[in-house]
Amino acid sequence: MPTNLMMTQIPDEPVLYIVLGLCLITLLVLILPFIVKKVEENLELFFLIMGICAVTVSGLWSWELVIDALKAPVVIGSVPVGIFQVVLVFGLLIHFYNRQFCRGILTIASKLGWRWFTFLLILVLGLLCSLVSIIVGAVLLSEIIAALPLHKKEKIKFAVVACFALGLGAVLTPVGEPLSTILVGKLAGPPFHADFFWPLKEFGLYIIPGVFFISLFGAFYIGRGIDLKHFSHEVEYSEKVSTVVLRAIRVFFFVAALVLLGEGMRPLIVWYIVHVPAWILYWINMVSAILDNATLTAMEIGPTMQLPQILGIIMGLLIAGGMLIPGNIPNIVAAGRLKISMKEWAVIGVPIGLVVMAAYFLILLPSFLNLAG
Repeated sequence: MPTNLMMTQIPDEPVLYIVLGLCLITLLVLILPFIVKKVEENLELFFLIMGICAVTVSGLWSWELVIDALKAPVVIGSVPVGIFQVVLVFGLLIHFYNRQFCRGILTIASKLGWRWFTFLLILVLGLLCSLVSIIVGAVLLSEIIAALPLHKKEKIKFAVVACFALGLGAVLTPVGEPLSTILVGKLAGPPFHADFFWPLKEFGLYIIPGVFFISLFGAFYIGRGIDLKHFSHEVEYSEKVSTVVLRAIRVFFFVAALVLLGEGMRPLIVWYIVHVPAWILYWINMVSAILDNATLTAMEIGPTMQLPQILGIIMGLLIAGGMLIPGNIPNIVAAGRLKISMKEWAVIGVPIGLVVMAAYFLILLPSFLNLAG
């Protein structure tokens, strides 16, 4: 995801046809993947088309935007290694060493026991993402889940729950994900003087327990009744090299599409979203389920805000990002590797996301009330 924000001029006042056009695109994005099978099967192409439409309606095309959309999947910040390369390289490594990888994962699961294995895997990857980047964590998670001899339904549960944890944990340092990089960059000056450890100091009290409880929930929710004695240590691996390469290409276009969609929706954000109270913005940020949360962070966060406002905005973005496939990098990677449809993800992700959103809202409510007062 891009760590810079396009600065193409937006009219000071709302333009009716732009508002109506972007609202229509938003509805199409939220509805069509659930009711049209062709859209569901070609989600990357659909989002690319919607992104192109959004930028066209907004009139925000520029060479800088095109370059940024093409660079986003292959460059993270100033590092020339992005999600496309990681997905491709890890996929090829697993392809050629799948027997050893699968045996290792199943041996660890057997020794730890299913619940401990599930709990520790989600917890460790969720917190480790802040140090090794969410991309690496997402690819590892996807390949581990793929190696487990679980039914499709249980793999979907595993992926959705774990991706919530990864999405939360990665924000603790600027290395973890673009959202955190932008956050630190926007608040580097006075009064916050944000540095590398600023997200950990200010968000750790909320993020680390959240990752812990999601991991605990996963240990009891995923694969209930699994008997590890029946685990076969010989898992059939059927992916071709061409499938691995195609998956990386699809991820490339998905990330590029989200850059375009996020930029195209910028007029709505500037005209409406950034002006609402913090507690309402917390819920409005559920749009992070379909939009790039890094772009939303760049739009909404500023040094003139108070810390409770920033906390509410970021928590809303992070939690909602787990609800649907486009909401976060781990979701995209896991859905592509495990062949999870938008509908299959939403059936599990939306209820979990709403419960977690409500729980954090109650935790943050005193801060919101103080701001209102």
